[in-house]
Amino acid sequence: MTILVTGGAGYIGSHVVRQLNDRNERVVVLDNLSTGFRSAILNSLLVVGDTGDRELVSGLLREHGIDTVLHFAAHTIVPESVSNPLKYYGNNTCSTRNLLQCCEAAGVKHFVFSSTAAVYGIPDGGIAAEDSPNRPINPYGTSKLMSEWMLRDLAAASPLRYVVLRYFNVAGSDPGGRIGQSTINGTLLTKVACETAVGKRPHVSIFGTDYPTPDGTGVRDYIHVEDLASAHLSALDYLRAGGGSQTLNCGYGHGYSVREVISTVNRLHGEPIKVVEGPRRAGDPPTLVAKATRIREVLGWAPRHDDLEVIVRSQLNWEKHLLANPALQKN
Repeated sequence: MTILVTGGAGYIGSHVVRQLNDRNERVVVLDNLSTGFRSAILNSLLVVGDTGDRELVSGLLREHGIDTVLHFAAHTIVPESVSNPLKYYGNNTCSTRNLLQCCEAAGVKHFVFSSTAAVYGIPDGGIAAEDSPNRPINPYGTSKLMSEWMLRDLAAASPLRYVVLRYFNVAGSDPGGRIGQSTINGTLLTKVACETAVGKRPHVSIFGTDYPTPDGTGVRDYIHVEDLASAHLSALDYLRAGGGSQTLNCGYGHGYSVREVISTVNRLHGEPIKVVEGPRRAGDPPTLVAKATRIREVLGWAPRHDDLEVIVRSQLNWEKHLLANPALQKN
């Protein structure tokens, strides 16, 4: 059995590919390298191309006898999705539709989809369960939700079974230092803060200091990328064992504030980084935390890195590694 991983040269996809390699799975990676990196693919075949290329995708599925697809390829920057929505609907939604059509024609059995907590928008009370209303407030969240709907409807009309994983705030890097988040101009808080610590950015911004939270800054559910990656392997094992289609939150079920993250960076870095405080950004919820019991019950998933210091240390170590090895951010 061979697995196709779309977007497997990117941040999350590459960590999943590495874990698949560690257990000797046969993997083919499809990535256009617009945000991914060749250096992140350690021991798998990399095919450079787009999920929107029907001829290419169909050929890969046939040539390699692929029965499982893990789909990560997507644009993920929320502000950009607001300013350029058609880019997001084109890549995240239309290309996913193309991929699903190819999967149906090739008889692909299993599909694991990289979705997002952005499908919830601003959930009541800041806690999102899988059955919370879907009220995305930006094109990124809407583009992912539309893909979820297509996958649901295809599974209802075919033998395909799927697991949708709705990510909360992904952070950290491979503790072994082999790969990490190499994204240029990344927007995730832990990356920005750690880049500030190593001198690659002048400061880290706090957007809003007057939220109804313990310290006035936004609270988010930060999940280590290694645990997120292991959830995909658990989803794969679940589907192979005959499990039915599922939509599951992927978070720890508790949150940290922006100030708590920055304080942890300061402590591990050994000195305070520069912080610039600004007004709230439109649409940012005060708190966004997963209700994360279902994934444990359904998949038997057991996270191993649920510790903010562990998350930040791995991120900080990776940023130091990138600073010493700038070629890792080139293709």
